[in-house]
Amino acid sequence: MPIRIENQLCYFTLDDNGQEQSVPATRVNIVTDLDKSMSYVELAAERIYITEAEADALTVAGAHDGRQHVKVEEPGSLI
Repeated sequence: MPIRIENQLCYFTLDDNGQEQSVPATRVNIVTDLDKSMSYVELAAERIYITEAEADALTVAGAHDGRQHVKVEEPGSLI
């Protein structure tokens, strides 16, 4: 899990070395990448893709939920 939340402070793992950056939850904006049908946050000018469970945890901590809920438009879609 690239996200850790403690006392409304969110820690995001930025690289494979385990480097973290912390941000208050109120400054986190969760967005949807419509092409990938995935949620992400932008941090340090890069997208960090997150699971829906992580997105939900961030909103509970105080993050802004800017997700767009994607629905099936094609038969056989995994969504």
